[in-house]
Amino acid sequence: MGRPWSQGEQGACSWLRAPLCASLPTMAPGRPCAAGLARFCQKLKRRKLLADSSMATSLQRCLSALDLTLLGVGSMVGSGLYVLTGVVAKEVTGPAVTVSFVVAAVASLMAALCYAEFGARVPRTGSAYLFTYVSIGELWAFLIGWNLVLEYVIASAAVARAWSGYLDAMFDHRIQNFTEAHLGVWQVPFLARSPDWLAAGIILLASAFVSCGARVSSWLNHTLSAVSMIVILFIVVLGFILARPSNWGEAEGGFAPFGFSGVMSGTATCFYAFVGFDVIAASSEEARDPKRAVPLAIALSLGLAATAYILVSAVLTLMIPWHSLNPNSALADAFYQRGYSWAGYLVATGSICAMTTVQLSGLFCLPRIIYAMAADGLFFEMFAYVHPRTQVPLLGILAFGALTAVVTLLLDLDALVQFLSIGTLLAYTFVAISVLVLRFQTASQSRSPSLAGSGPKAKEYSSFSDHLELVGAGHGPEPGRLRPALRPYLGFLDRGSPGAAVRGAVCGLVVSAIALGCVLMLGHSVLRLPLWGFLLLLLCSSVTFLLSLLVLGAHQQQRLKDTFQMPLVPLIPALSIVLNFCLMLKLSYLTWVRFTIWLLIGLLVYFGYGIWHSKENWREPPGLVTARYVAFSDGRVEETVRDPGQAPAQGPGSP
Repeated sequence: MGRPWSQGEQGACSWLRAPLCASLPTMAPGRPCAAGLARFCQKLKRRKLLADSSMATSLQRCLSALDLTLLGVGSMVGSGLYVLTGVVAKEVTGPAVTVSFVVAAVASLMAALCYAEFGARVPRTGSAYLFTYVSIGELWAFLIGWNLVLEYVIASAAVARAWSGYLDAMFDHRIQNFTEAHLGVWQVPFLARSPDWLAAGIILLASAFVSCGARVSSWLNHTLSAVSMIVILFIVVLGFILARPSNWGEAEGGFAPFGFSGVMSGTATCFYAFVGFDVIAASSEEARDPKRAVPLAIALSLGLAATAYILVSAVLTLMIPWHSLNPNSALADAFYQRGYSWAGYLVATGSICAMTTVQLSGLFCLPRIIYAMAADGLFFEMFAYVHPRTQVPLLGILAFGALTAVVTLLLDLDALVQFLSIGTLLAYTFVAISVLVLRFQTASQSRSPSLAGSGPKAKEYSSFSDHLELVGAGHGPEPGRLRPALRPYLGFLDRGSPGAAVRGAVCGLVVSAIALGCVLMLGHSVLRLPLWGFLLLLLCSSVTFLLSLLVLGAHQQQRLKDTFQMPLVPLIPALSIVLNFCLMLKLSYLTWVRFTIWLLIGLLVYFGYGIWHSKENWREPPGLVTARYVAFSDGRVEETVRDPGQAPAQGPGSP
């Protein structure tokens, strides 16, 4: 017979059926509330369990690798190609903008690889929200999802405004002049100068297309992306024909007139041009073969986007001197200065198509984040409704499409756009941390005598991360344990509880990454540290960071067959974390203040609704039966069922 459950194990589940402080009525005064508070804190860090097949979904799995690739390209190659290149080249880097795009692409690749691994291993909608939920915990996952919602709303509104402004400029601003003449100009804080009806109409039209289903959205995205890529190819070919290498010469200021610091500042700005590949991970639940399609689509889309940005920025600064660029319409103006004014209309057509694909990608991804949160019970349940014919989260599309249209119509977006940066970087950071947690998480060993007796040795899995290993790992090394070759030398790291050294190393790595970012980005400008203080803090944070990396590297990782896994773990996720913190610290303090206010609103929503309606509250049956997967060394997988009021389930080979 297996051992009976201890009082602590029974208490670990009792919070599902008892009020917070009333579950232990016989204990001494003060103990019930302490135990209830402990269980309440346990709720905040509970992770999402997924006992069903990871391929089962109410959405339609209809997207191929090509569909996902073009979806990613459409979300990255937008207004940034036609506006950002000119702004960075003239004001920040000069012709060295090409180097900035190369460095930014490499930096983005680190985050993209993290998304690729999770998208292949967890083929469900939700992107960074879901990845955080299955690896770190519920509260952090909700806050990431909450920020993603704001990110997509503001991004869609900003792109719609840019779309409207570009089209209005083609008609000599007649649309804006007509609106201001008949509705006047507003002088109200946080509101736009005048309502932008054209931008709001674009949002509603794009939402209508997205609500028709993933196939319709994909077809429209294919068409517009093809037109956009043809225009980009035209720009590159004609641009190189008109190129003048002397524009990179010393007579015009040289290749890097702003020096190395200008290249690095340009890299920080160009980094955001590659934001958008997360839409592929968010769409993995609608991919036909996510294990193959998601990593392939992320790699191809990032490569195509990087190639487009690098080539266009090169021909732009070769056609005319960098100091002669018009930041607002650099490409069209460059052709105009070279006597090819007719090419400006092709550039305008390409920009309209590119911005429309970005619009479609954002409105495609937004309701799916809402759907994932609602399906988990952390957001209002009605948004989990999926239309039976189109198989899309219809209410989420309609409600948040209308909300985005209102934001676009009325609000001044200039101050809100910086939210895009901090929300995206925070999501990248948590996905990188999630990769580390998932790779090094220790599988809990069953201590039941019935499982350790005459039958094969078994492992018991109680978390979704462990279940992933159960499905794909086979007979690989046990994650979270020291490598056998290092145990004679570093055996002291295994003396604590299983996984304690890994948890400490991950926490140390994150804390030292924050400290390293603060020293590098704020040491001179904000903290005004003396040289000795700067060097001391830099040395301490760097040593802690490297030691944490070495401790993680000394432990075994999960190895899955037939599933993409990013190389150089833990190095790449660790570098991604440092880079993301450094970029976040470059944002203004007002952005951090607004971000904090938005987080506080999110906490009110979570503690007022999400924590009480989370599906993890009632995932187990009313009798508090606990189902756990057990994997045996001979390859068999069985499910054990335990009830706190009964003896544990018998394992194979038990008497």
